[in-house]
Amino acid sequence: MKRIMICFAFVVVYQFSFCQLKLVDKESSITFKVKNFGFTVSGVITGIVGDIVFEPNNLANASFKISIDASTINTDNSLRDDHLKGEPYFDVNKFPRIEFISSSVSEKNGTFILSGTIKIKNHSKNVSFPFTATSSAGGYLFNGKVDVNRKDFDIGGTSTISNNVEVILHVVANTQQHLTSN
Repeated sequence: MKRIMICFAFVVVYQFSFCQLKLVDKESSITFKVKNFGFTVSGVITGIVGDIVFEPNNLANASFKISIDASTINTDNSLRDDHLKGEPYFDVNKFPRIEFISSSVSEKNGTFILSGTIKIKNHSKNVSFPFTATSSAGGYLFNGKVDVNRKDFDIGGTSTISNNVEVILHVVANTQQHLTSN
């Protein structure tokens, strides 16, 4: 019985030795910029949920699993937003979430590099991009930027929108313990 208790205690300590974080949707933002007819259109997508395991000194065990609600797209133009929610853009009725799952986190010259897969409309693409992680009370603030090609995800067909979309990430995540104490 004593061995079982020691094994159980080891598993619990091992499990919680990593910094497990929960996203804070209200403080986070995923914004994007894209050219359309030569003008820059920007917008935001909310409804961010997910789990992050991150400790700067233990990147081998780091992981990011994040999804956002595609139906929350907001460009401050309701007609354009409705158009983007339908086919041939995000088709939110069939594909309500945009997902990112990391495959690795590394550090190079003082900058973190996040690699993983973005999934939009049943199309997946591997990406890598730099990000910063700033320690804050009860968690981290993650900032990064990734460029994606909308055609890789079958978004927009042959529309006048630029193929290159800049996605800016500002993600606040707090420890599990910090969240439960608020």
